[in-house]
Amino acid sequence: MAVVVVESPAKAKTINKYLGDDYTVLASYGHVRDLPPKDGSVDTENAFDMKWEVDSKSQKHVRAIADALKDDDRLILATDPDREGEAISWHLLEALSKRRAVKKSTDVARVVFNSITKNAVTEAMANPREIDMELVEAYLARRALDYLVGFNLSPVLWRKLPGAKSAGRVQSVALRLIVEREMEIEAFRAQEYWSVSARLATPRGQEFDARLTIFGGKKLEKFDLGTEDKAGLAVSAISSRALTVASVEAKPATRNPSAPFMTSTLQQEASRKFGMGARQTMNAAQRLYEAGYITYMRTDGIDMAPEAVMSARDVVRDRYGDAYVPKSPRMYKNKAKNAQEAHECIRPTDMSRDPASLGRLEPDQRKVYDLIWKRTIASQMEAARFERTTVEIRSEDEQIGLRATGQVVKFDGFIRVYEEGRDDVVEDDDARLPQIDTGDALDKRSVTPEQHFTQPPPRYTEATLVKRMEELGIGRPSTYASIVTTIQDRDYVRKDKNRLIPEDKGRLVTAFLENYFRKYVGYEFTANLEDELDQVSAGSVDWKTVLDRFWKDFSAAIAETSELRITDVLEKINEVLEPHLFPPKEDGSDPRLCPNCGKGRLSMRTARSGGAFIGCSEYPECRYTRPLAGELEGGDIAGPDGKLLGHDDDGEPVTLRTGRFGPYVQLGELTEENPKPKRSSIPKGMDLGDIDLARALELLSLPRLIGEHPEGGPVEASIGRFGPYVMHTKPAAEEGGKPAKIYANIKDPAEVLTIGMNRAVELLAQKAARGGRGSTAKPLRELGEHPTEGGPVNVMDGRYGPYVKWGKVNATLPKDSDPQSVTMDEAVALITAKAGTKKRKAPAKKTAAKKTTKKTAAKKPAAKKKTAAKSSKADA
Repeated sequence: MAVVVVESPAKAKTINKYLGDDYTVLASYGHVRDLPPKDGSVDTENAFDMKWEVDSKSQKHVRAIADALKDDDRLILATDPDREGEAISWHLLEALSKRRAVKKSTDVARVVFNSITKNAVTEAMANPREIDMELVEAYLARRALDYLVGFNLSPVLWRKLPGAKSAGRVQSVALRLIVEREMEIEAFRAQEYWSVSARLATPRGQEFDARLTIFGGKKLEKFDLGTEDKAGLAVSAISSRALTVASVEAKPATRNPSAPFMTSTLQQEASRKFGMGARQTMNAAQRLYEAGYITYMRTDGIDMAPEAVMSARDVVRDRYGDAYVPKSPRMYKNKAKNAQEAHECIRPTDMSRDPASLGRLEPDQRKVYDLIWKRTIASQMEAARFERTTVEIRSEDEQIGLRATGQVVKFDGFIRVYEEGRDDVVEDDDARLPQIDTGDALDKRSVTPEQHFTQPPPRYTEATLVKRMEELGIGRPSTYASIVTTIQDRDYVRKDKNRLIPEDKGRLVTAFLENYFRKYVGYEFTANLEDELDQVSAGSVDWKTVLDRFWKDFSAAIAETSELRITDVLEKINEVLEPHLFPPKEDGSDPRLCPNCGKGRLSMRTARSGGAFIGCSEYPECRYTRPLAGELEGGDIAGPDGKLLGHDDDGEPVTLRTGRFGPYVQLGELTEENPKPKRSSIPKGMDLGDIDLARALELLSLPRLIGEHPEGGPVEASIGRFGPYVMHTKPAAEEGGKPAKIYANIKDPAEVLTIGMNRAVELLAQKAARGGRGSTAKPLRELGEHPTEGGPVNVMDGRYGPYVKWGKVNATLPKDSDPQSVTMDEAVALITAKAGTKKRKAPAKKTAAKKTTKKTAAKKPAAKKKTAAKSSKADA
């Protein structure tokens, strides 16, 4: 049987169903080789020779493929149809050749399909080709660049900027975008302006709104009414004049549907409509692709196969009628910069299969499929038609003019199915207007002034960040999700209410890179480098020439930082960030003069934990500190004495303070007699403005005993490293044993102070049902002991649906299976298929397994060294 290799087991299962018994379909489980995280993996002195090694987790997968090739001399590489997929096929072939599993006589073929359907797979098998080395070389160039940047720049950060974790070729540029936007917001100064609107009525008594556009005979600009007094004059001017309709203009307008999804637009729309992160969206799309529901989900292309276009038009005609079908098919131009890496748009493989017709899907998958199906169908529908009406209103002396706008939908067209979301709120003119005729005298029902302030630019969401990166030409479809995820995983950026906010670490890293490696976080430089890499995949540029040109300049920039001292670096960052760290004071005094001692100078300092703060140069005599971003809301709590909230019953002061790890409340003072005054962190989400003496004392009283659990043992509420929680201390099962502790998170921070026993027991029970730490998930059904190996076999309910559990083997039930009717024979068959041919011991015998685990764990100290090289991989 021919051996077919794909990337994932889910994909292998689907394809095996189409190919039948003449093929053995195996999964590589993604990349099988990578550059070792050590110096010299890319040899810059020897034509950028790259030293690869098979990942320890991939050894068994490569071995399985090699074993399968013993029985057949035909290898079909069917990995994903993009640069990464081409690279995986090349890595597999190289690894198998080194094992001598692939010989000169072995027939090796590469096949690609854009969707996992029977037709697509069959057609691909009939049209094999060789591995595309130009795509492979483009991958090699990107991987080498990311290694060279990550492995050489990250150590510079570690040495010169304590607490920094890593830098990456694209990751750092994305971080710069977020930091610069935040600095724009901080530098922003709101400007007041007013608008005036009138509620008017037609001669027929129908009311509508109009806004002032002409005042004093001149066109009103945005800031002309800059004060309440000026707005009041405008109100008086409108109120004292008779108003007449000067003109009514109705214009037809059309709106065309958006193009089908490509990777970036899918991520943006899932973020807008569902608040889904880029990685969450791509994970759901990956599962849909592997199940054969959608075409390949990493693409720059928006064109659609002709047969898919016709199928979409048929669906539109059948569901909505001929009026919704355009006379000619809508064709969308492919925007990919490199045609070799372009694919068809993301669309359903079967247009007639709407979301309701699909079987059991996870919620995320259903949401993403619903978006894809609607957007694809809408892209082949007729345009929406509107009538936009503008009414101009004037006073007799022409000193006052107002305007009313509205629109009427004449034909809904594609918006009957789908309308693209918007990133930020914009002014809308969708209101309906009553019948209004030229010359109508209008009655004034009310005239209202409204105060406004200009708004700073909005913070990026994942969607708008991806959109901006795409506009700048930074990153590619396969990298967006990993880039956005990496900068959050590194604690450079946090996500709050779907907006990306830079942490102190992220600000410092950006400031450092902009000063010492400005070129390499430049938008134009990064975009030009992406273009060069695209030219490599097109075969027009040699990949080693690109590497050589980059490395000459980059290595010189690295060398220039070798003599830098940390104090010099911090002072430089103080200068660069001075307008934001030390904003000018209203009284004109020195913003860097310590407000506590009046002598020291404020400057930025870093801790080994990675936190950054502003401190006094007179330390340790003066212990003044504050966060980088300035004083926290809720008053002056940044000084050494914090904000006094009051005193407890014993007369001890209770203060609200801030430290390197955020705000907290403290009871008493730090003295030699009291070196550790009682403190309690304020959990995220709790408004500092709500922290008064009573609330502070409640926080300081934590942990709070709620009561005795019905099953025995105390239940407490407190705040820990990961936020508020309840904890049940279960009595020891046997005499001399240790009591077990079960934790459950509390979502609402304020509830930690009020939660009662019923609610606490409910949260703990929910945690136990999910199989949390310290608890055991209850099975749906207990089938009994494994007939040959021993050990209980149970049917469980998991996050991704019901499954069969035997020891450490979890085998998912087929989608059409009823968990209540699964037999022991069916369960054993699923377990055997999941476990493979390798002999497994019964789960009851755990002694040997524990010893093996300890030996394996002893070999892992080097794992921490992988950060730099691994982080650069995420940049691609």
